[in-house]
Amino acid sequence: MERTLVMIRHAKSSWANPLQSDFERPLNERGQHDAPIMGKRLKDNGLKPDLIISSTAKRTRQTAKHIAEATGYDFKDIKWEEKLYHCIPSVFDELLYEINDAVKTVFIIAHNPGITEFVNNLSSAFNTGNMPTCCIAGTHFEAEGWSGFSMAKQNIFLFDYPKNEHDS
Repeated sequence: MERTLVMIRHAKSSWANPLQSDFERPLNERGQHDAPIMGKRLKDNGLKPDLIISSTAKRTRQTAKHIAEATGYDFKDIKWEEKLYHCIPSVFDELLYEINDAVKTVFIIAHNPGITEFVNNLSSAFNTGNMPTCCIAGTHFEAEGWSGFSMAKQNIFLFDYPKNEHDS
């Protein structure tokens, strides 16, 4: 069965309050603008999540809300995972292993540097120095269940970010 994983880096966050903890930093104006646009691009690409998993940091929660709204996903159904906050790539593998096999399309919203490292490990034919803020990277793979993700051949079919050139 074909499955789809979309990795999303949180949108641009605010550094207006230097005393604010990193975990509590909200999206800035650009982030508030970009997240709905990237959600619309996902929807325009025919990508509707069966499950959204997000870090619990404020900027990822806000990004997840915008992405959910733009793709028609119920915000109340987002799975919040504290361990996604600045995690290493193996944490993504652990989360994927636990997903119910009835789920076909998953969006994960998280942070650098772990998200860039994870995406770079998906395919030897793909490499990016950095996933910019609100960047989306999608992969298709064939597997009976999510437990087969790490062994499946990945096909990166989407790499997009707010400053990427678009005709629209």
